[in-house]
Amino acid sequence: MNFSLTEEHLMIRDAARDFAQTELLPGVIERDNTQTFPDSLVRKMGELGFLGVMVDPKYGGSGMDAISYAIIMEELSKIDASASVIVSVNNSLVCYGLEAYANEEQKQKYLTKLASGQSVGAFCLSEPEAGSDATSQRTTAIDKGDHYLINGTKNWITSGGRADVYIVIAQTDKHKGSHGINAFILEKGMPGFDIGPKEDKLGIRGSDTHTLQFNDVKVPKENRIGDDGSGFRFAMKTLSGGRIGIAAQALGIAAGAYELALKYSKERKAFGTEICNHQAIAFKLADMHTEIEAARMLVMRAAWDKDQGNNYDMSSAMAKLYASKVAMEHTVEAVQIHGGNGFVKEYHVERLMRDAKITQIYEGTSEIQKIVISRGIIKE
Repeated sequence: MNFSLTEEHLMIRDAARDFAQTELLPGVIERDNTQTFPDSLVRKMGELGFLGVMVDPKYGGSGMDAISYAIIMEELSKIDASASVIVSVNNSLVCYGLEAYANEEQKQKYLTKLASGQSVGAFCLSEPEAGSDATSQRTTAIDKGDHYLINGTKNWITSGGRADVYIVIAQTDKHKGSHGINAFILEKGMPGFDIGPKEDKLGIRGSDTHTLQFNDVKVPKENRIGDDGSGFRFAMKTLSGGRIGIAAQALGIAAGAYELALKYSKERKAFGTEICNHQAIAFKLADMHTEIEAARMLVMRAAWDKDQGNNYDMSSAMAKLYASKVAMEHTVEAVQIHGGNGFVKEYHVERLMRDAKITQIYEGTSEIQKIVISRGIIKE
């Protein structure tokens, strides 16, 4: 076992950290307050290769490994989880799905622009009645010979209003259950494709989250991804990789809050000394450091499994389950260490605490991760 990052990984970490500090940090509070999508910053992240981290360079990607992706996600998430979730969805759910399962024509048409940052992608699985229960799709795609007609509703869609390309999971034959589900590529502006109002969220308020409506949307047959009936497998495998991204996001949120709390504890004085010298605070910092490091090991293990071609269903689920727990618990502790200052926006930790909660929910709730892990244990 080698727990050291390579020289290349250290360079990637430094580049992502520098971008987060110089580009994301200024204005992050205002973007959260006004729920502003970071358009210009997304373009810059595309130019740096952050939107197609693991995609082969022949399709416009950076050709890096999953460990590099986890490092980038952690550093961006320390500062702005709204920006990092755009990176996560575009990489894990959209670019990965297309590179792994799309045909060459689809890759040339869509993946090259998505990986290079010319386009932004969205992944459309969740519905009012089908979130964690992905087999209960109400969105339908009726085969009309040379095209499908798609009808239904998708909600909680990240980049829903700003995306150019949408991967939509829909039911083509409800009698076949999970084998009657397919994945389709839709484009913004297709007749019958309507974007609902933006959601007013607790956290990640700078990301663009919408409900989408499909009313007799005509989708060419060539826009189906993979063989007929392969959509459920496509969605589940794509989500397994997505959980690495969200685990890394949760890790970054926790680490960012910890770094702010540590810095503040060395500056703030009470009873004649810096508060870090009081055992009550020092022990909080010790717990935070230890559990964040444990979360980092789980995230890196999942990324390593993916890079090695191992099955990463369990390791990604464990990473997301634990890292999101750590993010929620230790952003709360960071607010506590800041005292009254932690309750105001200027010190950033209250935003990190709000952002942390979603990591326990999207791309599979913590309860779903426990199902994945327990099933994996029982099969061993």
